[in-house]
Amino acid sequence: MKRRSFIATSAIGAAGMATTTGMAQSKDMDKDFTLRNNINHSVCQWCFSDYPLEDFLKVLNELGIKAIDLIGPKDWRLLKKYDIECSMCNGAEISLTEGWNDPKNHEVLIKNYRDIIPQVAEAGYTNLICFSGNRNGMNDYVGLQNCVDGLRQILPLAEKHGVVIQMELFNQVNHPDYMCDSSLWGVELCKHLGSNNFKLLFDIYHMQIQEGDIIRSIQNYHPYFGHYHTAGVPGRHEIDESQELYYPAIMKAILDTGFKGHVAQEFIVTWEDKIAALKDAFLRCDV
Repeated sequence: MKRRSFIATSAIGAAGMATTTGMAQSKDMDKDFTLRNNINHSVCQWCFSDYPLEDFLKVLNELGIKAIDLIGPKDWRLLKKYDIECSMCNGAEISLTEGWNDPKNHEVLIKNYRDIIPQVAEAGYTNLICFSGNRNGMNDYVGLQNCVDGLRQILPLAEKHGVVIQMELFNQVNHPDYMCDSSLWGVELCKHLGSNNFKLLFDIYHMQIQEGDIIRSIQNYHPYFGHYHTAGVPGRHEIDESQELYYPAIMKAILDTGFKGHVAQEFIVTWEDKIAALKDAFLRCDV
């Protein structure tokens, strides 16, 4: 019983220490926020939707961050006003659950992507997101072939315009029944398509939950990964000591592959000072 009391007390103390440490780091960062920029930093706008987009872009300017994720064509003019790149464009997809694995979606998706791909290129951007969709009882091999059949209809246009279509990997906890839920399935899709203009968006949070062994996946499959997202596991919150991943080592593994793309923060903020949480995340990833 004494041992159990000690463990419980220690756990409470550790949690308090982590909170205190986070607050102390927040104050320190206000004094000195300097990035090496070996990593091309970005951030997903939806995680900071409490801020009007223009106000958030001003914050990114102050931080020296040059990119933002998941912005559609209607807001690209505003991004250019603040000299911020859209590192992952959206706006052509139907939904997370209705994707390329179902032929009934192909007509709409092909039209949408053929419309958006030239716009992405004209804006000077590169990456455009896509989704596999849910299984809905479909065999994974059938779904993979359906994705191949549909995506082949848009890849020549993407290649012509220098646009990279990127399919995001999700876990089954947050996105039950989503088909592109493993590195191996996604890599097999890339191999079938055989185009440098199709890559995987490797979401570190999702893949830690779904399959783990993050650094090994990066080392083994990095030629197929065109973009990375971050968040803490469990909970999809800050990437500090409150979660199980050690992001500096993950970022070093990414750098060691020669990756030149973007790493975007995509965590749900719990700190009262949301911008301090974002600064902390950038610094942890700035190896």
